Amino acid sequence: MGRAFEYRRAAKEKRWDKMSKIFPKLAKAITLAAKEGGGDPASNAKLRTAILNAKAQNMPKDNIEAAIKRANSKEGHLVEVNYEGKANHGVLLFMECMTDNPTRTVANLKSYFNKTPGASMVPNGSLEFMFGRKSVFEGLLANLPLSLEDMELALIDYGLESLEIIDQSFLVLGDYQNFKQLQEGFESLQIPIQKACLQRIPTSPISLSQQALAEIEKLLDRIEEDEDVIALYSNIEGVEAT
Repeated sequence: MGRAFEYRRAAKEKRWDKMSKIFPKLAKAITLAAKEGGGDPASNAKLRTAILNAKAQNMPKDNIEAAIKRANSKEGHLVEVNYEGKANHGVLLFMECMTDNPTRTVANLKSYFNKTPGASMVPNGSLEFMFGRKSVFEGLLANLPLSLEDMELALIDYGLESLEIIDQSFLVLGDYQNFKQLQEGFESLQIPIQKACLQRIPTSPISLSQQALAEIEKLLDRIEEDEDVIALYSNIEGVEAT
């Protein structure tokens, strides 16, 4: 899973380098969390997570506060919707969206697929089983108040399934149903977290040639640049050696 996660994360960070693109997505996550569970992060775990992820992207405090206030306005009427699609070379796509207008969102997504030869959207539920849902927490090794071994042993009681080390960071994975438990575990152990989210991990990842990847990237770019798309998952693991 590590290579797949890192590939997609690196690709996203490259495409989302402009704050004007990523801030609206982060703001929507904050607004929806505040709307569902209240505007106090102390009593709303989902809001705490959304704020944590926003801060990791250096989102200004004023933007975060504005997103929370928006939950009580008409503008705060957001819904979560998912869409699925296929592309050439066996590529499967799962799109998580937050929108105030699902009709607009699905119309935009269909246009991206229609512009891509061999790509099409499919009925919801067709591909979801091809992705396993996991809780993913990321932090810096330098910020650990205890050893990696002690952290791993302690977090097992909260639902940890695996621990990965990537460069100077650690990734903790658990079942998606244990997200809240794991979050509470990090807080109880006073372990700082940079990012926390639910990821969809492909059960049968594929590798693409450089040429095939370049072709698919055009579609991925269009989808990820859409402000309503909060997360895009694919079954692409990496690039085949040539």
